[in-house]
Amino acid sequence: MTMEDDPSLAAGGYSAFQLARALAATEHADETVRRNAAKRVRQWTAVIEGQRGGAIATGSRTPLKDMPAWVTPEVATGGFATGALLAGGAFQAHERTLRDELAPGVPEADARGALNSFFLTDAGLERLGLLLDAGRFEVAVPEEGALLAVAWLLRAGHVEQAWELVEAIAPWFSRLRFYPVELAEARTQGTLLWVDDVATVMQRLRAVKPNAAILAQKEAVEVWAPLHDRMAALLFETVRGDAPIALRTADGAWQRGEANSFVVSGGWPCAHYPEGWHERAAMLLDQYRQARALHARCGRPEREGDSFFTLREGLRRCVEKPAALSGREVGRLRLVLARYRATHGLPGAAERLTFRQRQRDEAGAPPFEQIGRQVAHRLEAVPPEAGLDDIEPFLAPVDASEAAASGIREGTTIPHSVRRKLARALEGTAGELVERGAIPSGEALARVLPRWTAALRAADIADPALRRLQAAIDQAFRRRRSLLLLSLERQVQLAELPWVAATARFRAPGSASREAARQALTEIARLALTSFPQAILPNKLLQELGALAEMAGLPLPFVEEIAADIFMGRFSPKFLEAARLAADVVEGSLYARYYGIDGPVLRALRAPQDAASKRGAKDAIDVLARLGASRAGIEWPARNVVRNGMVIEQVQVLTTHNLAPLLAGSGLRESLAAQLPAMARRCFEWICAQLQLPAADRHASLIRIKGSAYAWRQMVFFLSQCRDDEVIEFLGWSRACLGGQAKAFKRRFEPILSGLVAATTTEDPRVQPFMGWTEGTHWLMQDDNPGR
Repeated sequence: MTMEDDPSLAAGGYSAFQLARALAATEHADETVRRNAAKRVRQWTAVIEGQRGGAIATGSRTPLKDMPAWVTPEVATGGFATGALLAGGAFQAHERTLRDELAPGVPEADARGALNSFFLTDAGLERLGLLLDAGRFEVAVPEEGALLAVAWLLRAGHVEQAWELVEAIAPWFSRLRFYPVELAEARTQGTLLWVDDVATVMQRLRAVKPNAAILAQKEAVEVWAPLHDRMAALLFETVRGDAPIALRTADGAWQRGEANSFVVSGGWPCAHYPEGWHERAAMLLDQYRQARALHARCGRPEREGDSFFTLREGLRRCVEKPAALSGREVGRLRLVLARYRATHGLPGAAERLTFRQRQRDEAGAPPFEQIGRQVAHRLEAVPPEAGLDDIEPFLAPVDASEAAASGIREGTTIPHSVRRKLARALEGTAGELVERGAIPSGEALARVLPRWTAALRAADIADPALRRLQAAIDQAFRRRRSLLLLSLERQVQLAELPWVAATARFRAPGSASREAARQALTEIARLALTSFPQAILPNKLLQELGALAEMAGLPLPFVEEIAADIFMGRFSPKFLEAARLAADVVEGSLYARYYGIDGPVLRALRAPQDAASKRGAKDAIDVLARLGASRAGIEWPARNVVRNGMVIEQVQVLTTHNLAPLLAGSGLRESLAAQLPAMARRCFEWICAQLQLPAADRHASLIRIKGSAYAWRQMVFFLSQCRDDEVIEFLGWSRACLGGQAKAFKRRFEPILSGLVAATTTEDPRVQPFMGWTEGTHWLMQDDNPGR
């Protein structure tokens, strides 16, 4: 029996591994890590129990028994359904508010059904209509838009379609919420984006935790500095003659004597003890012990060799056995006292008092978590679901009224860490957010885009209320996590949602909307590639690009990254289509020579539609897997994760992993032409830096090598689209860049660069291309210290 015949053979081991990782993380020191780990433990326990009991069919597009495909499941890492429903589960706060208003007295177990039913009454439909017109609703999961669609259909006179929709969703009224979250104000729509909405920023600000280092510093100043001064004062009393002082040179440096020792003038401590001294010293030591029992953040008092530790131990010896003090010990005490006096004066001196007051002022500044809560309070007047067009008003110093209410000193400025959190809500175009650093990766870009692309995809709906509703449902649907699917099943599509299908006839796509989608596709792809040229386009971003391409009427075969640990040995038909398209784009190029791509062979591969039988169809979609295995030099089927990865990487090479479709099919090649050499250089610099970072373990090294190989592939593709003179210039630059790296890294990386050079000068270079996946130890890991 194979993994394909029984997915539990693969899924069971993966689930158990993830559960073990989550259980280990529940012991982490950080509370947030423990909380997230507890959530993962719940999820993976549910996955395993659901698989064993038959309630969850892993690998199916309908993984939950007796539930339709359109229901939004909770999905754990890797695409595993947990059995929970995102529109179901525990009653939410806004539902309790609705229940108290609309169905008082109804038990919570029955309240969801009662609320769904209310919104089908005249009063409920009128309420939904008002929300539609004003735009005062939020659709967090797609199901929450269903009854709004019913209300719109009835209002538009499409009674039959409305009740057909009700019949489709009514069986789940008791389990799922089909009503939206009601908002106090309408959400804005447009091309401006933000990373976090105001509500999320407020949550982040209120979750700021005390900084352990700052708390330790505060303790050092407020608790241990006064004790330090009192200990020094007592030991200065034991000096016969002038108090010792360490001497400085004219430029302020310490004077040095023989053997580079400090030069000290003045008397010696422990020479005599005034009346009552021992009692006062013993009392101070007792006060220290009491303080230490209450204050343990600062480690200085117990740090052997520190002046505080030396003075405390000196006091203890003087109290217990002063006669047993050695000359070396007294000399050490004298030096500590001498440097103490030379730094800020004797205890009680004006200079010392000024210094300590300055320390107290700095340590007395309000903690960042308190300032964060104050800034969050300022945001309470702003619509929580929106972004901010300007953050400066919220970053003003604390005023008098705020100081009186919060206890924060008037005039306190807002620290950079709080400003950085607030800036995540600042509105801007996608390009502006990337330029500010608010979007640091393609994954982050994909998270903010649905708001813009959903509005764009709804632009061909004439009715403004339906347009807002469709955009909200679309945006919620884009947050839906993909399922692990077998037998090349397709993920659930937006059009399969009954409430979306019921309103589909009211769209009027035209040339203007298609052109807008094409422009958006080009702009997003250009932004991702120029901002993060070293990174492959993440799956979530490909989802957005694919939806825009479909709207623009561009049949671009985008292919997702496939996880090696759950790969079932088959590629969907679009992978073969992408490989054929790529063969045309890279024909005769540097990319084709470097990776040894035979265009005629790829174009001759049989397409799935050419196969008449079921067996033929399977052969057609397995052909790329077999070709990938052949190119990797391994037998097929692969049968293990590493070999899966080797095959997947070879297919990524053949398809150019979406670069060829984007440049050839979206008009991107022309707009990127001038930037391609710079993009290639950024890839090379990133690779050199990445491969020289210290790795925590072997797994971390492998991840870095894999990412670097992917970046190298991106770089080679960009170069293949450059002019010959630009390639020659790049090779000269890359030689110089590599020459400035660490010696060991240069030695190991030189063959990679030489192989690229050979591919530029020889029709059949026969080089070994840089690949990330390999069996055994990767040759780039042979030197554990790449910086030597």
